[in-house]
Amino acid sequence: MKEIAVIGFGVVGGGVVSLIDENASYIREAVGEDVSVKYILDLRDFPDSPYADRVVHDAEVIFSDPAVSLVVETMGGVHPALEFSSKALACGKHVVTSNKELVAKHGAELMALAKEHGAAYLYEASVGGGIPLIRSMRTSLAGDRIDCVNGILNGTTNYILTRMRDGGISFEEALAEAQELGYAEKNPAADIHGLDAQRKIMILCAVATGYIVDESNVYTETMSKITVADIEAARRLGGAVRLIGSFRREEKGVAISVCPRIVPAGNPLSDINDVYNGMSVASRLTGDVLYYGRGAGRYPTAGAVISDVISALNGSYQRESNRTWEIAPADFVCDFAESRSRVYIRVSDAPRGEILDSASLLLGDLEVPAGTPEGKTEFVTGMLPEKQIAEAIRSLPGTVESVLRFLA
Repeated sequence: MKEIAVIGFGVVGGGVVSLIDENASYIREAVGEDVSVKYILDLRDFPDSPYADRVVHDAEVIFSDPAVSLVVETMGGVHPALEFSSKALACGKHVVTSNKELVAKHGAELMALAKEHGAAYLYEASVGGGIPLIRSMRTSLAGDRIDCVNGILNGTTNYILTRMRDGGISFEEALAEAQELGYAEKNPAADIHGLDAQRKIMILCAVATGYIVDESNVYTETMSKITVADIEAARRLGGAVRLIGSFRREEKGVAISVCPRIVPAGNPLSDINDVYNGMSVASRLTGDVLYYGRGAGRYPTAGAVISDVISALNGSYQRESNRTWEIAPADFVCDFAESRSRVYIRVSDAPRGEILDSASLLLGDLEVPAGTPEGKTEFVTGMLPEKQIAEAIRSLPGTVESVLRFLA
């Protein structure tokens, strides 16, 4: 019998506990023996839960019990999750987590601690919910060099953008709908301002390169300024607006960002709708691989946690490429201002000819789309440095209403 503990009995933690019971025979077959949840650590009591007798409030009960070989951390946030995870690893217990913020900010030190004490620190559920992305990168693509990852990494924002496109409703209306359906939190800041996707692309970059970057080096834009006019412009240009987390190797380092982009119709990410996630991974030998599925939710995420639990308990994680991460050096991330983009720009409050003449002078050849709304001027640039685009925007006559990058 393998005995484990779960820290945090919320949506994901509750899903983990129930799935271990419901899928007991499958887990037994994969691990080689039964797996049981001995303790559930939470501040609350759950008198009506069938697992009420397993709830404890003192973490030391878990750390001091030699029968507990693995701890599942699903509490979220950095503190006290960091302290609990560190203590468990220092005790030689494996730790499995769904906590993307903790992995993004402290994954390097926790992996080093796990290695020091002969334990595993596994985090499949931190990105993409039930999509088996991280393990695939560490196994199937382990002998390849991953050069680029582009992903729809947040289901809440993807649902909002889908509803704006299909329903013709505003960002505010779509957000309210997402909150009513339980897709968006009461405070949706981490989703709509790109912080959730930022943490996930940091993790994917680290899996691909072995270096974890600081969040301050990830260019991140909010998607709260996207309007129905932007959605319609993308449609006329043959694409769809998506919040994209992107990592790409370049000659002088890596380019890493999170921002709304127009995804051309030929790119499979343009057809990923509602709360689903999708990630496109490009490697030198294999080429392009697409991952698609439910990126969040009780059971998809819990299922990803359990896949890591099995890997730790049966020892298969030792046969995966599970290298520890290093903190990225200062020059590892390219200056976003030096990266190049193709950009859609919409301007109002000035004569069309004056705007286009000025834009052509500053940005070179432009594409002017058909169907521009009355009183607006639209154009699309070639591939240009972000610094040049930003300087031109400051110099254009009129009011710049929208600037949207294309996904190359």
